[in-house]
Amino acid sequence: MIRIFIGYDPRETVAWHVLTHSILARASQPVAFIPLALNNLGPLMTREHNPLQSTDFSFSRFLTPQLSGFEGWSLFMDCDMLVLDDIAKLWALRDDRYALMCVKHDHRPEETVKFLGAPQTPYGKKNWSSVMLFNNARCRALTPEFVNSASGLELHQFKWLAGDDEIGEIPSTWNHLVGYQAPRPGMSNVHYTIGGPYFNEFIDCEYAEEWQAEKQAMLRVDQRERPV
Repeated sequence: MIRIFIGYDPRETVAWHVLTHSILARASQPVAFIPLALNNLGPLMTREHNPLQSTDFSFSRFLTPQLSGFEGWSLFMDCDMLVLDDIAKLWALRDDRYALMCVKHDHRPEETVKFLGAPQTPYGKKNWSSVMLFNNARCRALTPEFVNSASGLELHQFKWLAGDDEIGEIPSTWNHLVGYQAPRPGMSNVHYTIGGPYFNEFIDCEYAEEWQAEKQAMLRVDQRERPV
């Protein structure tokens, strides 16, 4: 069973559902989806909203090991993504030498604002935390107390680990940054980090056609002829 925790923000509800459909449609192994919705987390997530966080799940993503009982492996993903490959291929990259695995972007955005006027905050290891394979037993520092009190940089720069040698690398095809990296064939997961085609201002962004096609596939329902 591939446990997949996906950040949920009510302003991007359609993105969450299209992403889960894109995974389910291509997965060769059973998957379990867990939405990280604030209204579901209760006392596990008590920190106040920070003006610099652009989504509801900016910090709740780090509760993934806790919600997994600090056992086995779990995958976290932002919701503003579209998977174009078998998620089992990513799952197969788990390596017990590491506490966490991700795409190690050198991402230095120049804009200051992204979707819905959200602030764009540059920092080292930007977007590393948008796709994470957690080796849960080695992430015990991520207690609810720590996640609710640590700074954004402490969390997103993985300062809760003993060092960067605990972070393994996965291929960049599993977190392609739309609008920053040139479109390439063979992308396994595209990330609409500035804004996805479900927002009017990004309706014609790269990989918009693929997203719209996935949305239509998600909405499929076979009907019998309506009786007269």
